[in-house]
Amino acid sequence: MKLKWQSLFALSLLSCSSLTWAEDTNNNTNLTLESCHLSGIKSQVQCGKLQVPENYALTTGEQISVNFAVLPAIDKSQNKAPLMFLAGGPGQASVELASHIFKTFNEIRKSHDIILVDQRGTGNSHPLECDENPVNNVYEIIPEDFSEQEIKDCLAQFKGDLSQYNSENAIRDFDAVRRALGHEKIHIYGGSYGTRAGLVYMRMFPDSLKSVVLDSVGPIEVPIGTFGQSAARSFNLLLENCQNDESCKTAYPALADEFKAVVTRLEQAPVKLEIAHPRLGSKTNFVLSRSKFISNLRLQLYSMETRTLVPLVIHQAFLGNYQPLVGLIAMSDGGMGMYVGLTLNIVCNEDLPKITQTMFHADANNNFGGSDSHSTWLKACPLWPKYSVSDEFYQSVTANIPTLILSGNLDPVTPPSNGDKTAETLPNNHHIISKNNSHIVASTTCGVNIINEFLTTLDPKNLDETCLTELKSETFMTHLNGNL
Repeated sequence: MKLKWQSLFALSLLSCSSLTWAEDTNNNTNLTLESCHLSGIKSQVQCGKLQVPENYALTTGEQISVNFAVLPAIDKSQNKAPLMFLAGGPGQASVELASHIFKTFNEIRKSHDIILVDQRGTGNSHPLECDENPVNNVYEIIPEDFSEQEIKDCLAQFKGDLSQYNSENAIRDFDAVRRALGHEKIHIYGGSYGTRAGLVYMRMFPDSLKSVVLDSVGPIEVPIGTFGQSAARSFNLLLENCQNDESCKTAYPALADEFKAVVTRLEQAPVKLEIAHPRLGSKTNFVLSRSKFISNLRLQLYSMETRTLVPLVIHQAFLGNYQPLVGLIAMSDGGMGMYVGLTLNIVCNEDLPKITQTMFHADANNNFGGSDSHSTWLKACPLWPKYSVSDEFYQSVTANIPTLILSGNLDPVTPPSNGDKTAETLPNNHHIISKNNSHIVASTTCGVNIINEFLTTLDPKNLDETCLTELKSETFMTHLNGNL
């Protein structure tokens, strides 16, 4: 889906050589592998397609193609089990993240193949993507204008049986790729929604897994969709850290009050300006509503790099200068890599039915965005086609597999309490909370090194975590021209 849809939720050009059929112990003619190049990666990797049933209960029915890639280990002499990367969202396509993973997971890739599978409904695996009006732009649109008709128009473009694009079938696909590639066991790494997928994998195919890394956890027991309290917690930690930093406190002594003032101003009426398009230079309209302001600030809370800008953005908006916010919005101009059709298909059917009105009200009782994070779900989900998950889906996972759980203390969407919840039922786990991380601990070299050690020792309770103490506390930009 394109800009308008992606802005409501808050890499890869393929060039292949000659086609070869993979050799598989089952003579699986549904699998093809080919040498290829992916955007941002100079060395040759492997790209594959696997034909699987759209509906696993109807093996002679419609087939879909699942797209995947393998980033080969630098040193294959140790013959270590590969690591399968489970992307977030729901709605990210793993293969589209290949360049980033190739670089970030370089230490792991030295001795492990990394398998990337586009979850069904994303990337080149029967994507649930909508075309939309090309005149829509991220600067002018606001979440409040999102309409029921747009949802209906989107649904009209989908082909296939939407009930089959669910978390459990995604895991059946992932394990089918494992088998087709001839691996008895694999390691898996899941980040954000990828942890939910990882937990489902642990329940459905425990014998396929050598170890599991769950980074920024979305527990089975905690429905996706109520982010009000977790975002407020992250924002309040930012306010606290700003007041504990002398330069930030001096620059923004009344930051909390300024935030409230901007929100109040936008509640009365959206701000409408004419600005120079950040990329094109041409004049374009900029509209800022309360929900747009909140959602863009929430997005910045995910990253330690962008959190540093939040006080400056709030302060300048309070002064009537919205250009710093425009600059942040420009970072997502072009899309966020989410296939929101799959996002809605999964959340509307697997999560929203478990959220009661009492839970919504409790989540909305916060000093940041109130009920803002619920609005899209509550508008879209009543119109979305329904399916039911299996009775086992919501059961807590108890698989006895070595499991490393990682949480960033500053995370706005998967707080450390989520990791604690998952740790309660797993018999062989260790939960590490990184004080100076936000969403995705593996975004740091330290986090990747801890994961790499775990993949070698398979002992989650005896890892060298000292590098986490060396991660710097968050600092903040205190001037439009940088810190003075």
